[in-house]
Amino acid sequence: MIVRPKLHWLRMLFVWRGSVVVRILPQLCTLVLIAGVVVLAKRFYPAYVPDLTPVPFTLLGIALAIFLSFRNSVSYERFWEARKLWGAVLVETRALTRQLLSASDASDTQQRQFVHSLIAFVYALRAQLRQQDAASLLQPLVRPLLWPELSRARFKPALVVRDLSLQLAELRRAKQLEPILFASMDQQLSQLAACLGGCERIASTPVPFAYAVILHRTVYLYSFLLPLGLVATLGVMTPLIVAFVAYTFLAIEALAEELQEPFGTEANDLALDAMTEVIESSLKEMLGEQVNPAPAVPDNCIVT
Repeated sequence: MIVRPKLHWLRMLFVWRGSVVVRILPQLCTLVLIAGVVVLAKRFYPAYVPDLTPVPFTLLGIALAIFLSFRNSVSYERFWEARKLWGAVLVETRALTRQLLSASDASDTQQRQFVHSLIAFVYALRAQLRQQDAASLLQPLVRPLLWPELSRARFKPALVVRDLSLQLAELRRAKQLEPILFASMDQQLSQLAACLGGCERIASTPVPFAYAVILHRTVYLYSFLLPLGLVATLGVMTPLIVAFVAYTFLAIEALAEELQEPFGTEANDLALDAMTEVIESSLKEMLGEQVNPAPAVPDNCIVT
């Protein structure tokens, strides 16, 4: 995720890092080159360049803009839902920690283990969504009896939630947790499991491939044919206008493709590393443990 101060409008025009220009630059250069060839062919070999009017391109461009806007809305909805789910993880883990520390008779060791297991859940969730290995981070946090099973598991966050529920049940049987508080905390664990399921749903259910393909083909066919519809009226200005129009359509498509997978490590994806660090630091502060100071975020920084 890009973190930078608000820029002056003029400087905003030339922002490079974090934009999608890098991804679509080869396509833009190719389109400008084709438009230049069409301009030269129209001038020296007019018989080989068909006379097309810009009217069909205007109508198709309007329809294409509407469909791309819808695609972008769908992708951003997935991105924002993922952000809300991680916000809910922060809220529920803080609430569980607060209730355990303030309203239970658990020992310091039991409290620390429960909070560390919550942190392990966050690490395991991030690792599963990004298909990473978090064994070195999880082993010091979870209970030793859980680790042999957890190390072999495919869905590690689900096992950590189960172990958190077992820890609450042990406190309840030892009468260190009141029944009403146990029911409340168990409900919040269910909310954590719901957040896990929501993240898995987003990660495992991409935008339908056929829908993405038809928009992709339409955008590129429109962009490649556009010089033929503009060269008769714009002449040598055709490559510039083609570059501007193609940039708009290609950039929106590239951004939608990037946003539809919000758990990655690209510039516009969710900053899962930073959010994990916030949750861990917050829970450790509530537990009374020492927390490393928050790293300074410089200008023009991409936070993962």
